[in-house]
Amino acid sequence: MSKEYTTFKSFYPFYLSQHSNPISRKLHYLGTSLVIALLIAVVIMGQWQGLVVLPVLGYLFAWVGHFFFEKNRPATFTYPLYSLMADFRMLFEALIGRLDHSHFSSPK
Repeated sequence: MSKEYTTFKSFYPFYLSQHSNPISRKLHYLGTSLVIALLIAVVIMGQWQGLVVLPVLGYLFAWVGHFFFEKNRPATFTYPLYSLMADFRMLFEALIGRLDHSHFSSPK
């Protein structure tokens, strides 16, 4: 990752290019969905200690996708906030059918 990203708008196409493997993307969707479900459960039940599990749950699936399927270094290590935002945006765009697949085949 040689380019430095200073805006989320410029980072997001790079993020998508690092998720070209469909299994990796599905693992990201699973992890992000579980994070959302656990967060809702924590709030409803007031079991605040469950919050410590959120990053483990989210990153476990994402990092399996990167290390075993993408064979690349997660952008989280360099851009943690942008990566978190991109995880949620990618899931949302996939759910509503608006995910731009043109980024998946051409790494930037």
